[in-house]
Amino acid sequence: MSRSPLPPFNEATAKQKIRLAEDGWNSREPHKVAKAYAVDCPWRNRAEFITGREQIEALLTRKWTRELDYRLVKELWAYTENRIAVRFAYEFRDDSGQWFRAYGNENWEFNAEGLMQRRIASINEHVIDEQDRLFRWPLGRRPDDHLGLTELGL
Repeated sequence: MSRSPLPPFNEATAKQKIRLAEDGWNSREPHKVAKAYAVDCPWRNRAEFITGREQIEALLTRKWTRELDYRLVKELWAYTENRIAVRFAYEFRDDSGQWFRAYGNENWEFNAEGLMQRRIASINEHVIDEQDRLFRWPLGRRPDDHLGLTELGL
């Protein structure tokens, strides 16, 4: 199974790969998202270290059970032939109604089939008030005309 665009990346294909990943994560469908990763893909996600699609799917299921009304924006930071560095921000609320904004960076490495074979993420979050939210589109894919991180000053 391959996942276009394939490496080697240029700026346009790196941005396309990032948008496809963002769209997948905004779907909040763990099984669908996990298919973008190699079967044995290692992840570092905050302080959690996991390996493989099954563990990725389990982590994402836990994540989106806890992080309600999740909305994510990703942006290109840098790329090479088979690697992409991404910065991102997302907003969510917990089951008490408290809103949060998380910021982070991801380093991605892809195999020849375009599947992510390594993901390293560093993430921090903080409490925000509901009126300070910036990501207010309907749940699902971010609209094409929604501002990106740079335009939002994030």
